Amino acid sequence: MFTVYAIKSIKNNYVYVGLTKNLENRLARHNSGREKTTKPHRPFRLIRTENFKTWQEARNREKQLKSGYGKEFLKTLI
Repeated sequence: MFTVYAIKSIKNNYVYVGLTKNLENRLARHNSGREKTTKPHRPFRLIRTENFKTWQEARNREKQLKSGYGKEFLKTLI
């Protein structure tokens, strides 16, 4: 199972979309500062998860959520 997730920084408007097989571990890495891209924006809260059977399905959805349309959709969840 592959999970596409969106997290939002608690201290600013930064939203990050990613894909993982282990959501708990991945969120811990983001919040502990072990990910270069998200380190300056931590801490984070989870705002969206979607599960997929294949990596390709998950990757396609991740790309959609990273697009302008996807970012606008995620803003409605905040």
